[in-house]
Amino acid sequence: MPRYFAAPSSAALSRRGFLAATGALTLATTLSACGGGDDKSGGTSAKRVSQADIDKAMKTPTELTFWSWVPNIDKEIALFEAKYPAIKVKPVNAGQGVAHYTKLRTALKAGSGAPDAVQIEYQAIPTFTITDSLLDLGPYGATALKNTFVDWTWAQVSGSNGEIWAIPQDTGPMGMLYRKDIFDKHGIKVPETWDEFAAAARKLHKADPDVYLTNLAANEAAAWHGLLWQAGAKPYATSGKGDITIDVDAPVSRKLGEFWGGLAKEGVIGTEPDFADSWYAALNKGKYATWITAAWGPAFLSGSAKATAGKWRAAPLPQWDAAKPTSGNWGGSTTAVIKNTKNPIAAAMFAQFLNGDPASAKMFATEQFFFPATKALLSDPAFVDDAPSFYGGQKVNQVFADISSTVNSRFQWPPFLDQAATDWTETVGKSLADKTDTVRALGTWQSRLTTYAKKQGFTVTTS
Repeated sequence: MPRYFAAPSSAALSRRGFLAATGALTLATTLSACGGGDDKSGGTSAKRVSQADIDKAMKTPTELTFWSWVPNIDKEIALFEAKYPAIKVKPVNAGQGVAHYTKLRTALKAGSGAPDAVQIEYQAIPTFTITDSLLDLGPYGATALKNTFVDWTWAQVSGSNGEIWAIPQDTGPMGMLYRKDIFDKHGIKVPETWDEFAAAARKLHKADPDVYLTNLAANEAAAWHGLLWQAGAKPYATSGKGDITIDVDAPVSRKLGEFWGGLAKEGVIGTEPDFADSWYAALNKGKYATWITAAWGPAFLSGSAKATAGKWRAAPLPQWDAAKPTSGNWGGSTTAVIKNTKNPIAAAMFAQFLNGDPASAKMFATEQFFFPATKALLSDPAFVDDAPSFYGGQKVNQVFADISSTVNSRFQWPPFLDQAATDWTETVGKSLADKTDTVRALGTWQSRLTTYAKKQGFTVTTS
């Protein structure tokens, strides 16, 4: 999820990092489309493309079509075209979220009209690998980029057999933005553990019933998945194309349910929908003293809550175990190549250059304000030493760069995240909003998702 904060009017774009988790992806025909056939994706046994073939392809006049919702991405494309003058890249904005993925699936099913390269969010990758729609970039030299990117991002784009399905572009490691003035007024220390967070929530709301420590939006499956990620949960695990383990009601999930459901029942946190007019107004008037968000959040907030300039600071998420700092991720995307492209070499080289070339990666951070996926940028003083006045001169990028190094590398997504998010909103999210039993709602979520997966032809294992 990139940080599109040039203007508050770009709020809809700022949400795109988890639009796929709120209804963008549909699996209704996925298994029937792939037919459960042999996996021909290649993996580690795929033959490496020779350097001679790469050199020849990159000197051959070629036009690539690239689907991306990123504004002004022609600037990064220009860098690629300057290095490879024979290759022209035509960017196409096919929409975001629902529109983008629906058009892509339609083109893939029709066998025509699909792009050569495409922007895909981390959580959407399994939806397209299960239909054998993405090109394994390993044989095209992508393995050499492994150490360029933060370890957990590389895990997100890697297949179980060593495939490299995409190249990381931006990220959203989760942290906490907080109102220093409100904390100071009520004598609240920045909570280092979730127990301290809960105590602070009760203390603050008792002192001022009009203020809540935070808002856990009942419509935001994204945040819940990020919190599951931080807690070390493994809600989904796939094996091949037909086997999946669904464990959204595991003990670690129930721990979250008891914690957040309890705070919601007590009425000491908010649960109103996020990215809505009332939510923006609440942030501006100081109704919420923290925002549990991601690395794209700081600049987004600075454009959306200008009335609060200078009052915010950033910190890591509170921890379940303070001795073992960890975080989850919310948002971010990649560049993938469609398997049936007629120009696999050029498209694969484009994906690698776009996100792996130092100049292009830096441009994403400075032009589109993406939070970097490359290790070099996350240690670049020009990036991490930025001290925006909105955050009282705090080096916010450094805070989130440090958080990025603590993100768990083992989290997996299901190939039907849309259904998981829909079911979450109608069960767990509803329990938060209604102040009912969130732990029981987790069981309902598990049951609904298991039933759905079985109807789609999956063999489902549960704990």
